[in-house]
Amino acid sequence: MSALPRLPFAALSAAGGTLRVRAMRASDLEAVIAIEQQVYPFPWTRGNFVDSLAAGYDAWVFEAADAPGPALTGYAIVMWIPDEAHLLNLGVAAAAQGRGLGRAMLDWLMRDATDRGARAMMLEVRPSNERAIALYRSSGFAQIGVRKRYYPAADGAREDAWVLLRKLVDE
Repeated sequence: MSALPRLPFAALSAAGGTLRVRAMRASDLEAVIAIEQQVYPFPWTRGNFVDSLAAGYDAWVFEAADAPGPALTGYAIVMWIPDEAHLLNLGVAAAAQGRGLGRAMLDWLMRDATDRGARAMMLEVRPSNERAIALYRSSGFAQIGVRKRYYPAADGAREDAWVLLRKLVDE
């Protein structure tokens, strides 16, 4: 969507502390992939992240602002389609979960998307990911569809995806 001038980083607060958000770099991939593998049963591959960066998707990392060095605690990948932001991936380090960081990250992503002209944000989520569903629903997302057999599951099975949408502006 519209490219606004960007500061090197922005800061946001959560119950778990203050986070810095900045654009993801290739040098962040080791830390991002480590978190991805911790928190998802079927994690994205390095290639998924490399492809997202190469495609020009918004790729963000969230770092603990009070850490002595870069302490990456989360990340997000957002793809833009005409006037909508599609949240492809959102991850919070296992050790940092349950402190409001995911909510703070999601709130920041929605504000950023709104500021840049998105009218809505869409995402897919596993029906078995109850924690994520609770976060999204409490943030105003509603289910608008189902993608059958979308995600890989145990023993070669497939799991549906719920498609969720949140309007960011009143029509």
